[in-house]
Amino acid sequence: MNPLNSPLEVGVRALALLAESHPEPMDLTQLVLLDYALLHSAEFDGPQSLHPDLPARPGELGMKRRLLEQGLLVLVRAGLAGIEAHHDGLKYRATERGPAFIDILEAPYADRLRDRAEWAVHEYAPRVDVDAATRALISRPAETPLPTEASRD
Repeated sequence: MNPLNSPLEVGVRALALLAESHPEPMDLTQLVLLDYALLHSAEFDGPQSLHPDLPARPGELGMKRRLLEQGLLVLVRAGLAGIEAHHDGLKYRATERGPAFIDILEAPYADRLRDRAEWAVHEYAPRVDVDAATRALISRPAETPLPTEASRD
């Protein structure tokens, strides 16, 4: 198994985001964008990026959605997250055990992950239109910076 970008690694990143937003749920589109922002936070006027910049970054979103779905299933099976039906689709929420699991991780990477998740959920997410930002990310050349703010409907 490849540990990098495996469903387990992506699931842990999703859990960090869900733990930070707890008790508020998130849908898959939000998680995909926030996971990207968490990894490449410097692109969004945030803290230093967690992962290095690569030329094919926009291509990550296609793979990320599938991996996130798999990672979320790992979290659900482990009792760290749950799936809820909402009027606008399925949403994921950390269970009470989810934030506690993230808090027990002890490694410099885990500390940086928690910091970026806090930034993504509390500073980046409130000022961005998820659909517009995702479209902009998919359609831009890799070297073009993203707008930091998008209008909300």
